Amino acid sequence: MLCMRKFSPRGAQVCSCVLYLAQASCASLNLGGVFESQLRAYSNVGCVSGSVSSHCLAKSIVQDCILRLANKATCEVCSFSTMAGTILVQARDPAKLNVEIQNAIDEQRLNDAWKFVERYMQMDGFPRKSVVNKLVTSFVESSDAQWLEKAYELVDQAIVESKQNLLEKETLIYLSLGLANARLLVPASTLLRKMVEMEEYPPVAAWSAILAYMSQTAQGAYVAAELILEIGYLFQDHRVDPRKKCNAPLIAMKPNTTAFNIALAGCLLFGTTRKAEQLLDMMPRVGVKTDANLLILMALIYERNGRREELRKLQRYIDEAHNLSDIQFRQFYNCLLACHLKFGDLDSASNMVLEMLRKAKEARGSLAVATLVFDAAGRGNRFPHGLDSGSWHHSSYEEYGSNRLLRNLVISYEEFTRDRNFLRLEAEAKEVLGALLAKLQSQVELVTTDRGILQPTEKIFAKLVKAYLEADKTKDLASFLIKADKADSPASNDDSALVHVINLCISLGWLDKAHDLLDEMCLAGVRTGSSVYAALLKAYCEVNQAGNAASLLRDARKAGIQLDASSYEALIRSKVLQNDTQGALHLYTEMKEAKIPKAGHQEFERLVKECAEGCEPRLMVKLLQEIKEGQTTLDSAVHDWNNVIHFFCRKRLMQDAEKALMKMRSLGHAPNAQTFHSMVTGYAAVGGKYIEVTELWGEMKSLAYNTSMKFDQELLDSVLYTFVRGGFFSRANEVLDMMEKAKMFIDKYKYRTLFLKYHKTLHKGKAPKFQTESLFKKREAALAFKNWIGVS
Repeated sequence: MLCMRKFSPRGAQVCSCVLYLAQASCASLNLGGVFESQLRAYSNVGCVSGSVSSHCLAKSIVQDCILRLANKATCEVCSFSTMAGTILVQARDPAKLNVEIQNAIDEQRLNDAWKFVERYMQMDGFPRKSVVNKLVTSFVESSDAQWLEKAYELVDQAIVESKQNLLEKETLIYLSLGLANARLLVPASTLLRKMVEMEEYPPVAAWSAILAYMSQTAQGAYVAAELILEIGYLFQDHRVDPRKKCNAPLIAMKPNTTAFNIALAGCLLFGTTRKAEQLLDMMPRVGVKTDANLLILMALIYERNGRREELRKLQRYIDEAHNLSDIQFRQFYNCLLACHLKFGDLDSASNMVLEMLRKAKEARGSLAVATLVFDAAGRGNRFPHGLDSGSWHHSSYEEYGSNRLLRNLVISYEEFTRDRNFLRLEAEAKEVLGALLAKLQSQVELVTTDRGILQPTEKIFAKLVKAYLEADKTKDLASFLIKADKADSPASNDDSALVHVINLCISLGWLDKAHDLLDEMCLAGVRTGSSVYAALLKAYCEVNQAGNAASLLRDARKAGIQLDASSYEALIRSKVLQNDTQGALHLYTEMKEAKIPKAGHQEFERLVKECAEGCEPRLMVKLLQEIKEGQTTLDSAVHDWNNVIHFFCRKRLMQDAEKALMKMRSLGHAPNAQTFHSMVTGYAAVGGKYIEVTELWGEMKSLAYNTSMKFDQELLDSVLYTFVRGGFFSRANEVLDMMEKAKMFIDKYKYRTLFLKYHKTLHKGKAPKFQTESLFKKREAALAFKNWIGVS
């Protein structure tokens, strides 16, 4: 009989599928355990007998299901029958399920499309190439983080299972762009790295846009710099021959000036300037051309890292450049001034300020104003007519930049593929770069421009005054302020910068400094009103310094200064407190003979009141703000030693670097994070110096425990890289623990790649039966690190 024929292989497969579907359907309808066990019994009988036809067995099972369901509820029977029929058709026909997937994608039913794909993959593996790419691009177009992650999971699974031939290059670029735009930075960077590994090289016009999206956050800016270093390494020192046609796709991926500018701007915005300096070192080896933006970014990096000599070398290029705008000139000279202050070179800083004031005075008094305005316009200024360049850049451009960074643009895949040369992405990258640069331009505080002429701001005066006072150079400070007042032509001597500084010192209780400055002012032949003398005299009286008050009174009489009634009242009160009745009467007689009215000068009180009420900012307000910030200036000698050590490390002269570090310590200057970073990267460049790095790590931990030295991400990342490269996993786990506690970003993909490159076969087999405690600890540390990077 037909029903007693032996199973064919195809029949057996259909039978298993029917049983599975019946089980799944029963489970979805919440049937009782009795029926489910009976269904398993049917399955066992079918497998043992081996003589029942697949058609008969399937029919009997489905009939039995329907009969039992009818006992439960008629509606449930109908529902199960319809579902089972649909699933059976799809299970038997993958092409039908393929059509369902495409229909769901076309109708934007992404949830259904994903369920169909999962079912298809359980049954027949990956769908066809067109379906996979269509699904991925649809998920990206949704701009939903959930679907973007699903798309990445699908692509990652395809790469792991060596099915990358199902993925089109444009699809991968589009997905990476969408991930970066949605701030899913790790998947975006990982996909780019895997494309390079698969030799599906993305053109620089495309991946620079991905870089631009990433560089808008601290974590993304760090990863962007790592990507530039990794991709740039492929092109260092003319490794790729551009004459070979087979290298054309690789050459198209070579980092250009825009890509470097984006990464550098991101590093500057989020403080990873030592990583940025590594990018600068790579640029000449890759052959990147310099533009105006790159010159300014270089200046900013040199200033942050204290490379004053590099800044001075750059000045010649800045002065000769014909395409720099006003704001770019401001940025450079702001960097130069800040670097002079960082090194404690007050003479250079004050001479720069005086030179600016002198040139501005000359321009105001001649036809040079018109010429300079014309030059500024031709220099590439894009300011609206009638607006001051400084005000426009600090408001409108900054606002534009902020809005631009907040926009979330995802173009359709169809539009994306029409742009074969990725011109739109290239323009998008440049637009984001402009927004990043605008944020950097808004940080200029020390220099401004007036009709194209550089001028110092009150902020630089405040910083200089604070530095002079901290260095106790009152004579030099008075000389500088007197020259500045002459160059700037104040309205009156009572409104000069020097008077404001004296008043500030009085308000802060620095009476000796105020008196010294007043003496220097008199010696220079600069006359001032009675308000300064009155303020200082009252301050002396309040702190009961009668001798100083008497000395100041004599100086005032010599200078022909007539004090007001309030000053005499303070002096008389002081004499009374000292029981000097005769002296008090003498002062009262002198006041009456001079016919001093009781309503005297109130300039100082008015000035203090204006400051308290927050009126128009003046130098005294800036000075108070600067001093209230309480920022302690780093010892300038530390910057000098850091530059020496950095020079030796770059030249790989590590013995000289070690001697410099020892000398630095012996002179009492504590090394900081920048010092250690130079040493660690120097040892890494030489290679094999892992014991030396371990000793440095011990010193760093000791300094961090006993002093206020803080570890930053760049330093710890460089230490971690060296330990992993050398196989010092116990130390590497210490660094990892410290970074995780500080919630620092760790580029796990980079360390997984590094481990697989140098330690792929480490501890693969079973542990040896006999091993020392030291070997046991080393093995455990290595296994812990392998577990962290996800390597089995």
